[in-house]
Amino acid sequence: MPRRLRSRCGCGAGWTVRSLGTIPNRAESIRKLVQKLGPVEQWKACYEAGPTGYVLYWQLAELGVQCDVIAPTLVPVKSGDRAKTDRRDAERLARSFRSGDLTAVWVPDAGSEALRDLVRAREAAKQDKLRARHRLSKFLLRSGQRPATGVKAWTQLYMAWVRQLRFQLAAQESTRLDYLHEVEHMAERVVRLEQAIAEAVKLASPELQEVVKDLQALRGIAQISAVTVAAELGNMTRFASARQLMGYSGVVPSEDSSGKRTQRGGITKTGNAHLRRIVVEAAWSYRLRPGVGPGLRKRQEGVAEEMKEIAWKAQHRLHKRYARLVAAGKDQRKIVTAVGRELLGFIWAIGIKAETASRQRMAT
Repeated sequence: MPRRLRSRCGCGAGWTVRSLGTIPNRAESIRKLVQKLGPVEQWKACYEAGPTGYVLYWQLAELGVQCDVIAPTLVPVKSGDRAKTDRRDAERLARSFRSGDLTAVWVPDAGSEALRDLVRAREAAKQDKLRARHRLSKFLLRSGQRPATGVKAWTQLYMAWVRQLRFQLAAQESTRLDYLHEVEHMAERVVRLEQAIAEAVKLASPELQEVVKDLQALRGIAQISAVTVAAELGNMTRFASARQLMGYSGVVPSEDSSGKRTQRGGITKTGNAHLRRIVVEAAWSYRLRPGVGPGLRKRQEGVAEEMKEIAWKAQHRLHKRYARLVAAGKDQRKIVTAVGRELLGFIWAIGIKAETASRQRMAT
C-alpha cells in the first residue's frame, strides 16, 4: 500500500463511488477519517496487502471498524485495462468490495507476524550467503586459483585454502579479503538468525510449539522448515481441506478449459511463495526409499505415534509417486513439484491433529 491512503465510499441503492480525497497513512489522519464517516457500524473498509503490512488494519480494528486486507493478485481487472493509478485502484476496490468479488487474506496476530518476519529474515540471509559465495568463487575462477584435488567447495579445508591465498596485486588482494569477509559475515548471520528462531519457538504459544514438533516427524522437514511452514500458515484450521491448502501455496495446475476441451498448464504460483519453496525443497528427499535415519529418528522423539504413522505413510506414498512419474519419463522438476503438492496434504493432516490435541490439553 502506498504511503498515502485514498479512501472511497458508496451509499444508497444506486450507489456511486465518491472521493474523499487523499488521506496520509498516519494514525491521527485515520482517526479523523473514521469520525468524519459516521457510526462505524454502518460501513466497512478494505485495502490491498502491501509493504506497509497490517498496521492500518490494527488501527481500524481499534477504532471498531470492520476491515478486510485484500489479496492484490486476486483483484478483478478488466481485460485491456492498462491504466493504473491510486485513484483508479481505489475506485476498483470500492466497486469490487461492494459486490463481494474480493478475496481477503489472513491477518496474523502480533506473535505470528513477528515469527514470520524472523523466518523470512533468515531466508533472506541464506540468499545473501549464496550470492556472497558466488562472488568469491567466480573471482577465484577468473584469477585462475584452484584448490587441491579432492577439496570440496565451502568445506573447512576449502575456507582454510581461501584464507591462506595471497595475490601479488594489491587490488586483487583487497578483492579477495572483501569477498572472504562477506562470506564469513553471511555465514555468521545465518547462524545467529537460526539461534534466534530456536529461542522464539520456545517462547511461542503451546499450539505453535506442538505443530512445529509434530511436523518434524515428516521426512525432509527439520526445525527451520517446520517453523517456516507454521509461521506462513498460521492456524491450520483456517483451511477446510488439504486441497484448499494446496491452492493457497500455488502448486496446483492452471487450467484453460472450454466445452469438452480440458487443458491444464503449469502451476499457478499465485499463492505463498515462501511456503511453496520449503515444500518443494522437502519433496526432494522422497526420491529416496522409505526409511528412518538417525536425524529423523531424533526428531521423532516425543512425537505421538499417530503422527509417526502419518509420516511413515507419507514416505511410502510419495516415494511411489516419485518412482511412478520417473518411470513415465516426466521432467524431474515437475515430478518434485507434484510430490510437494501431495506432501502438503500430509502437512495439513498433521497440523490439524496437532492443533486439535494442543487445544484439548489446554481446555483440560
